[in-house]
This record gives sequence, structure tokens and C-alpha cells, in this order.
Amino acid sequence: MFVDSHCHLDFPALQGDVDDILQKMAANQVEHALVVSVNLPDWPELLQLVEAHDNLSASVGVHPGYPDTPEPDVAELVRLSGTSERVVAIGETGLDYFRQSEPLDWQRERFRVHIRASRETGLPLIIHTRAASEDTLQIMRDEGAHEAGGVMHCFTESWEVAQAALDMGFYISFSGIVTFRNATELQEVAQKVPLDRLLIETDSPYLAPVPYRGKRNDPSLVPHVAEKIAELRGESIKTIAQTTTDNFYQLFNKIRR
Repeated sequence: MFVDSHCHLDFPALQGDVDDILQKMAANQVEHALVVSVNLPDWPELLQLVEAHDNLSASVGVHPGYPDTPEPDVAELVRLSGTSERVVAIGETGLDYFRQSEPLDWQRERFRVHIRASRETGLPLIIHTRAASEDTLQIMRDEGAHEAGGVMHCFTESWEVAQAALDMGFYISFSGIVTFRNATELQEVAQKVPLDRLLIETDSPYLAPVPYRGKRNDPSLVPHVAEKIAELRGESIKTIAQTTTDNFYQLFNKIRR
């Protein structure tokens, strides 16, 4: 069995087809998916979606790529995380400098707020970093992110960045990008990450894996990510499926397996 450790089933591209997607997940042996929050105004609808299906869980948080959205504070994130047993993580949070320019103090402060909420609740962090790895790691160190742990999701950084996150107790999650022909450096990282720190995801509706690249993605396609990682590491698909599933439930330990 497989799990999708990061998807956005509540996004408009997918939300109208959830029943069909759940059927495809079952057909492809994908037993669970974590639906990840990107802002607070849409969060009640996300939670409602998750609570209607036993094999879905939720996070709560505000993505760094959303500048014009209500800003959370620690107390609010802690309160919302306690409203349902289906909320199993804080995030996604982090830093994204790719399309935004300084001053980005608001983004860094938002990241710090999420880490503090994670430490207070004991829920793991889901971290997004793009074109900001040095600052991301520094804030993780400054705020004691290792005390809560979590995952570097949709990882696209260097092995050195992966090592630094691993040293803080974090997991490394790979999306469909690892299947792309030109992702040679990322594929090398996927070969080096310790098996017990490895996760897989779709980040759907984006980043569909080969052979579906360019099409709409959904959690039923996560086995293709596992297949590529198995190929890269010289492991059986069964080993990658079992290990990444075990790792998922180890990290997001509020989920009833």
C-alpha cells in the first residue's frame, strides 16, 4: 500500500472530483492522503472535506506564497489544530523567495509563528522552501524546529540542504519532479536519503509524475513516484511502498492506521 503525504484535494482543480479520485486511489492501492492547508479562509472547507472521508487527514497553516491573506498567530494555529482529531500537522509553512522580492520580513515571521505553534502542539511541520534554503535552515535552527520535527516537502534542494534537515530530525519527501528526465541532481539526492527518512507525495494537482507529466495530478498517481525511487535506489517497489508508508504513520502519528 502507498500513501500521499502531501496533496491539495480542496483546490478547485480537484475538489469537484473527490469521489472519483478516492476510487482511483483505492484501485492503485493508495490508502491515505494528507490534504495540506495553504490559507485560513479556505481551511474550514478543507476540514469539512477531510472529515467526510476516513482515509484523509488535514494540516493547518498558511503558505509563504500567499502575501495577501489573514496572518495567523501562534494562538490561532494552536486553537485550530485542536478542533479536530483529523488535524495532524502544522503547515505548509516555510520560505519562498522565487517570485517575491525583499522586504520579506512578513514571510520570515510567519514561518517563525508556525514553528512555535508546532512546538506548542507537538504536531510536525510541513516545510516548503524555494530559493530560500539558507534562511529556511537558519530559522529552523533559531526556533528549535528539531523539537517538533516534520518534513521538507516536495524537496528540490541539494544534498547539503537535505543533510542539514536530516540532522534536525526531518524527513525528506519527493514529488513527481523526481521522475522528470532533467532532475538528475534531485535523483542523486533521492538515492542518498536514509530509507527511514523517506516520504513520497504528489503535491497535486501539480507536478504529475512521468508518464502523466503536464496533466492534472492527484493522489492516485503517487505509486509512480515510488516506482522511480525504487529504480534509482535499486530497491523493490514493495520495499519503497512499505517503508514510505511506515514513515508516514511514524511522523504523522495522530493518524489511525
